[in-house]
Amino acid sequence: MIRAVYAGTFDPIHNGHIDIATRTSALFDELVVAIYDASPKSLLFETRQRVALAEQALRHLPNVNVVAYRGLTVSFAREIGAKVMVRGLRAISDFEFEFQMALTNKKLAPEIEFISLMTSLEHAYLSSSILKEVAMLGGDISALAPLPVQEALRSRFAELGHNARNVVPMVTSRD
Repeated sequence: MIRAVYAGTFDPIHNGHIDIATRTSALFDELVVAIYDASPKSLLFETRQRVALAEQALRHLPNVNVVAYRGLTVSFAREIGAKVMVRGLRAISDFEFEFQMALTNKKLAPEIEFISLMTSLEHAYLSSSILKEVAMLGGDISALAPLPVQEALRSRFAELGHNARNVVPMVTSRD
């Protein structure tokens, strides 16, 4: 049995993540979607919320499990017996960083393989940051994320009110 890990903050999970998870689940016996519990990033959702949203979004994939973890991703992969770590690539700018991380992880865990899947063209522009910004500014996110994520974003931004701008870094959508 080959177990793969697809790790990230997933703050929140969106259709691009779901695409990578769906395609990866077809390649391996088991896929563990690992949600980082102690990110240095400023996060909109707590870990338990990110896990719950990912579970809802991926429930149609029977060989996918969603878990939270801390520490080095490669150490987590080793702990659960994963043979592969998976990352998604959207653009050339992603490649440099992911290549560097893969080489570092390979040095730390030579027994684990590292693969990257190119995102499907329809999601090539999408990131959690862009999703959050569009949602915060009241844009239509119906094609960007599943309904439970859309509802969670609306609720969270209503709860934060004007303070949302302190949590969500503005990237490009306002231009």
